[in-house]
Amino acid sequence: MPSYSNIVILTGAGLSAESGLATFRDKGGIWARYDYREVATPQGFVKNPSLVHEFYNMRRRDLLGVQPNEAHRAIARLEREFSGSVLVVTQNIDNLHEAAGSRNLIHMHGELLKAMCAYCEARHSCREDLSTETPCPACGHTGGMRPDVVWFGEMPYHMERIVDAIGEADLFISIGTSGNVYPAAGFVEIAGSAGAHTVELNLEPSDGASHFAEAIHGPATSVVPAFVEELLAS
Repeated sequence: MPSYSNIVILTGAGLSAESGLATFRDKGGIWARYDYREVATPQGFVKNPSLVHEFYNMRRRDLLGVQPNEAHRAIARLEREFSGSVLVVTQNIDNLHEAAGSRNLIHMHGELLKAMCAYCEARHSCREDLSTETPCPACGHTGGMRPDVVWFGEMPYHMERIVDAIGEADLFISIGTSGNVYPAAGFVEIAGSAGAHTVELNLEPSDGASHFAEAIHGPATSVVPAFVEELLAS
């Protein structure tokens, strides 16, 4: 394997699925059971905030009962032991990367264990249920607290920083992504155009698999630790 100095890793729901968290777009996934327009849009929150809170409260409780898997731990190990730079960009709103030890991390879709106030835009750690009666710890208003997650129709966080980092990478790895959610689905083309080697590690070929120079398919808990081991050995 060639030597690299600057790695960017994109992770998606398929990575955390092996810890027991539900994916969104797979058969039987979250969007097969819920209408995203009702629970994951600003309009849905205005129309029925109690339903939105119920949806995310349930997901937050589920998250607090799971642990990072071997793939999360392998990525954290790569960050610790690699001689160059490793940046993880995750589409996941869980905290499993942090729990595994990752520190150089961008949550482009926000974090389930944080809440944001619609009035003052302050962000706070949040492990408890939210409701329309939850006061903002900063401004004291009630009715404006919402999960600090990016909903449909909202701009993902830190896009400028992400695109700049991908443009400087010499290795871009996509793990557990569907390849059909933009803007993340377009990151491989940005990386490839900038000269990076691009690798897909996924349970099965994603919708964007043809854009990658290399693909390894199988369970993340198997293929990710093996790939990290090879990277570190080189």
